[in-house]
Amino acid sequence: MSSAAGNQTSSADTDDYSYGSWYIDEPQGGQELQPEGMVPSCHPSVPPGLLHACLAVLSVLVLLLLAMLVRRRQLWPHCGHGRPGLPSPVDFSAGDGPWTVPAAIFMVLFSSLCLLLPAEASLPFLTPASPPSPDGKTETPRGSWKMLALLYYPALYYPLAACATVRHGASHLLGTVLSWAHFGVQVWQRAECPQAPKIYKYYSLLASLPLLLGLGFLSLWYPVQLVRSFSHRTGVGSEGRQSRYPEEYLRTLLCRKKVGSSSHTSKHGFLSRAWICFRHYIYTPQQGFRLPLKLVLSATLTGTAIYQVALLLLVGVVPTIQKVRAGITTDVSYLLAGFGIQLSEDRQEVVELVKHHLWALEVCYISALVLSCLLTFFVLIRSLVTHRANLQALHRGAALDLGPLPQNPHPSRQAIFCWMNFSAYQTAFTCFGLLVQQVVFFLGTVALAFLVLMPVSHGRNLLLLRSLESSWPFWLTLALAVTLQNMAAHWIFLKTHHGWAELTNRRMLYAATFIFFPINVLVGAVLAAWRVLLSALYNAVHFGQMDLSLLPPRAATLDPGYHTYCNFLKLEVSQAHPAMIAFCALLLRTQKPRPPATPQDGLRLGAEEEGMQLLQTKDPVAKGAGPRAPQGRARWALAYTLLHNPALQAFRKRALSGAQATGAQS
Repeated sequence: MSSAAGNQTSSADTDDYSYGSWYIDEPQGGQELQPEGMVPSCHPSVPPGLLHACLAVLSVLVLLLLAMLVRRRQLWPHCGHGRPGLPSPVDFSAGDGPWTVPAAIFMVLFSSLCLLLPAEASLPFLTPASPPSPDGKTETPRGSWKMLALLYYPALYYPLAACATVRHGASHLLGTVLSWAHFGVQVWQRAECPQAPKIYKYYSLLASLPLLLGLGFLSLWYPVQLVRSFSHRTGVGSEGRQSRYPEEYLRTLLCRKKVGSSSHTSKHGFLSRAWICFRHYIYTPQQGFRLPLKLVLSATLTGTAIYQVALLLLVGVVPTIQKVRAGITTDVSYLLAGFGIQLSEDRQEVVELVKHHLWALEVCYISALVLSCLLTFFVLIRSLVTHRANLQALHRGAALDLGPLPQNPHPSRQAIFCWMNFSAYQTAFTCFGLLVQQVVFFLGTVALAFLVLMPVSHGRNLLLLRSLESSWPFWLTLALAVTLQNMAAHWIFLKTHHGWAELTNRRMLYAATFIFFPINVLVGAVLAAWRVLLSALYNAVHFGQMDLSLLPPRAATLDPGYHTYCNFLKLEVSQAHPAMIAFCALLLRTQKPRPPATPQDGLRLGAEEEGMQLLQTKDPVAKGAGPRAPQGRARWALAYTLLHNPALQAFRKRALSGAQATGAQS
């Protein structure tokens, strides 16, 4: 009996263990089936860690070679002369230098940081291991490595940016090799693994397009500069390029063009007014003025941020909605019935209605995203116009209504800090502002579609119209009260006597004010709700605009973005004034002649900084060097006086002689 019971028990256990074999979809051989639509993990032929390790080593070698090329020039030339120095990645004070290379570098850097979001490993060549958790699963603390990656990528692209500032044939050769290496690694990785399982299968490929564009531009720019350096074009034009823009600025400022005749204006009045309005809201290049490099970088980073955030919002939500809409079955009718919602008796019709509503939701989301991107882009273009107007006014010495700007023209610690963070803050404000606009516009489009458009088109679920129908006495009373008060204010309580408006019928005015007080309280409540919505919409649209304070003028200093912008303008005007740079170049020209420039002269300090050191020195020999130094200082004093006192131009000798000649001819 015991043996029979044992056999029976073993047979039962066998049946239990063979229970899983009843399902024909069970994977055989211990293999796991990939879910439908899931992208399998990619295994490249060359590990990404090895490629990035080679890039890091190559970058360090290039940086060491650049440091050997650059010699630090200090105030005392004999102190530390000949020792290697760290080259600068970007020359922010170069008003006439190439802005395309710094823009491409910053675009590549920001795109690399955006690619950290779906990356499994924070550092490409380092995979940190962590002890297993109590439940047996391994968890990797990625937060600290993410913070380390924020410093790794700037260090990785530092030599690539520094090769453009050295202005030497060897640096262009190193930049060519390094840019080709970076571009080749990125193209190799995207070609082998175009799909990734995180967020969306093509998100990594689409998010890396700005990175590939920037690296591709650098891989073409450095060879072109290398060829030019071999043909001795860079060495000849490097000296004159530093002072070309300041001279053009002064020439345009002092030699203004005469305004066109009135007949020409009247003939093309509409076109001229349209062009003036267009230039007031849309940035167009202006002769004799160039935006600082910081503002150009901010505009480039803003455009890149719009693309990256819009791409993330698009691929993170729309494919999910499409999958949900494709998976709707007749079981959704039972789900809705559990919440007390019955769309139709026919379950197939319920499926079509739910799919239609999901499609409308997708359309609302995409429409809100497009509207948010367009508004952010137009606000950026409008901000460039404001930046140019503010800088031109500050260059002329005008006082702008920018809040409590410091009166001290010298740089301060706070101004330097704000100048360093301006472009980074602008990028962060743009990203967050685009997210806020997407939420606000999506809620607005959903309310418009599901409360007005779709109920009217289908003739059902007219919740908004029914609520308005039931509350029409309330809205009619408010409309009549507002209309009557405005009519009484215009026809009864206001009287015009000899062209002056006077208050009349005071008793009726006081009585009407008392009678309409309860109704005006309700009107005020409606206007309060409208004020909240209008303020939220206005602040959401202008959130990324740092030249506009979102707070009242008395509290403008509490706005961190506007405060940073004001200090940025202060430092930019005090340290990169085109007239000051032209003055420094003029002082250097009046000194004794120097030997012709060579390509190695680009390694020396800028002419503007030499002029500033010449102004700050107390050595009378250095100040009086050259026979034409007093004449140059006199010319600069005259230009400075005329800039701050434009009315004196009419009393100059040339202007007086011209006026006398004109009078004699007449």
